[in-house]
Amino acid sequence: MAMSPATPTLTITPDTAFAIVEKARQFDVKIPQSDPDSGSNPSDDGSIDALEFGTHDDTLNELVGAISDCNDDEQQDLIALVLIGRGDFALDEWPAARAAWADIGRAGIARFLTGIPLLSDYLEDGLSQFDETIADYFDRH
Repeated sequence: MAMSPATPTLTITPDTAFAIVEKARQFDVKIPQSDPDSGSNPSDDGSIDALEFGTHDDTLNELVGAISDCNDDEQQDLIALVLIGRGDFALDEWPAARAAWADIGRAGIARFLTGIPLLSDYLEDGLSQFDETIADYFDRH
């Protein structure tokens, strides 16, 4: 399906956005730490710690790093993709969705995005408005 002439142009590449979707999916399935008496290794605690996140969680750190590595324009696109995917804006409101970035500020983007439940779903739904699919991403990689 070809994009209409009115479809905005993404600053972030779909591959970069889908790489963030993948990291967000890994993070989305985790829960806040609930096992304060962690075993010394995964088999001691039934591997429950692998499903929890905390301040030193590698999955969270990778997601924050991927978001922080994006430049300002790419971060504006990430915010807009989430807001469109969540239904807060329509695709024809792309400039307004991107402008929401200013309300958050660069320093708060990673915290804002990682605090959204179902972040990966919203990003993927937003990308689908640009006729980009995760299947296409996997085909390229």
